[in-house]
Amino acid sequence: MRELPDETLKRIAHELTTNLRKNISVDWSQRESVRAKLRIMVKRILRKYGYPPDFQEDAIQMVLQQAEALGAEWV
Repeated sequence: MRELPDETLKRIAHELTTNLRKNISVDWSQRESVRAKLRIMVKRILRKYGYPPDFQEDAIQMVLQQAEALGAEWV
C-alpha cells in the first residue's frame, strides 16, 4: 500500500468530520438511503485525496462505525 503523508490524512479526517456533521440527521443510522448518501460522500473524499482503492471499503466501514458512535453527540 502506498502510504499517504500525515498531512493528507489530517485533511481527509477534517473534511470527513465536517461533512458528516453537516449530513447526519437524528435517524440516519436506521435509514438506508441516508447511509448510502454518506457512503458515497466518504468514498468521494477518499478518492479526492488519492486514498488507495483497495482499502477504501474498509475505510468507509470504519468511518461509518465511528460516526455511529459519535452521532448522538453531533445531532
